[in-house]
Amino acid sequence: MQNQIFSDNLFQGQRVLVTGGGTGLGLAMAEKLVSLGAQVHLCGRRQHVLEKAAANLQASFPDSRVFVHSVDIRNSDKVDQMVQQIWDEHGGVDALINNAAGNFICPTEDISINGFKAITETVLNGTFYVTQAVGKRWIATQHPGSVVSIVVTWVWTGSPFVVPSAMSKSAVDTMTKSLAIEWGRHGIRFNAIAPGVIPTEGASARLRPTESNTDALVSQNPMQRLGQFSDIANLATFLLCPENSWLNGQTIALDGGDWLANGAYFKQYFEWDKNDWQVARERIQARTASVAQS
Repeated sequence: MQNQIFSDNLFQGQRVLVTGGGTGLGLAMAEKLVSLGAQVHLCGRRQHVLEKAAANLQASFPDSRVFVHSVDIRNSDKVDQMVQQIWDEHGGVDALINNAAGNFICPTEDISINGFKAITETVLNGTFYVTQAVGKRWIATQHPGSVVSIVVTWVWTGSPFVVPSAMSKSAVDTMTKSLAIEWGRHGIRFNAIAPGVIPTEGASARLRPTESNTDALVSQNPMQRLGQFSDIANLATFLLCPENSWLNGQTIALDGGDWLANGAYFKQYFEWDKNDWQVARERIQARTASVAQS
């Protein structure tokens, strides 16, 4: 029997918005919160993916309340409309998880402007749009809140071949610290999680398109394993816990000590030639299309 870290119904009466909540890490965090009694709002671009995720959560937890919102967070007007709808129909939210992201490996000199914008407008702009839309309503109604943003260990090390993501995640890390100071007086807390490798289908397709196993990643990690969904779900839950009211402005690495031991990611791609990169691009395109259709 698995040990229970959190009290049953710890989040009863709490409402949480999770961006990128239909799959992967976002869904894992949402599931944990639902299991503890939270009302959860899943935000993403693909309506059918969100509906499937919500149906699975409600099948697993029959008393749960899960709502879906199909929106592209790169559109500030659509974001504000979504958040206003949540306030009008559900009374708002008590917490926000900024999880939506995009990324792919590419030599920086070869990144197109559209490719650069596809990442930065989601990770940087979109995260700010959602945070501001929620935060200004908390401030206007004198409602305390908590925000957890998912960043990367590259905010400390930098990383080759993912520069748009590294730039954007560093900005989110700085937003976390800055708003922790500015909005703390309103009872709004900001923290962030910098996870290591927690395998998801989408991330593997875009970041490690030619790697068939994870043995090297496991062997280099001080804890001799990769991350699991439960790792990030438990930490996010702890950070959002309403009783955890004095933890503010922190970015916590969740990687088994990997960044301390090994530094920046993706250094193995220094060995690639143009043909290797072409193969990688083709596999990224194929696997991304497959994931999008699923």
